[in-house]
Amino acid sequence: MRVPKVVLLTDRSQLQLGRALVRTVRECVDAGLEWVVVREHDLGAEARHALVEALAGIPSLTTITSRIPDPAAHGLHAGGSQAAPAAGPWGRSCHSRADVARAAQEGARWVTLSPYAASASKPGHGPALADGDLESHPAPVLALGGIDPGNAADALAAGAHGVAVMGAVMRADEPADVVARLLEATR
Repeated sequence: MRVPKVVLLTDRSQLQLGRALVRTVRECVDAGLEWVVVREHDLGAEARHALVEALAGIPSLTTITSRIPDPAAHGLHAGGSQAAPAAGPWGRSCHSRADVARAAQEGARWVTLSPYAASASKPGHGPALADGDLESHPAPVLALGGIDPGNAADALAAGAHGVAVMGAVMRADEPADVVARLLEATR
């Protein structure tokens, strides 16, 4: 499973009023997005499954679920202390080099490493990663936290394989434009 340079994490509560999540993700796919990680942990099981199923039905989009396995998803992104799933492609949320090494040893195909920078989605979460934390890992690392088109290239220059972004896209007036700028910055 090829890990792309830009991965979107969902949070429908951050969308502009009147903006639907599935439509927003579809617009982002039209702009070049290849992967989405479905968070939406507050949804009931049926509603969350329907959302995952709708997103998994978008052509050329790999749909990953966060923490909660779903048969319609293409993989799982496990929480930092969550056990490795028994099957299927998976990744993990990490906050240190040791976390990344453990995840890779357990079979993770990708990891997010955070926080890269201060994040409006999780104010006060940190401290930010130190210089060198993103480089030389056994699994592809996606820098997460405070990522936007203005610093995405810096994250790759610091050693990240790519970036995972939520707030900069979810809060944008034109989410697809932000995705296009992220893709340009990470080329």
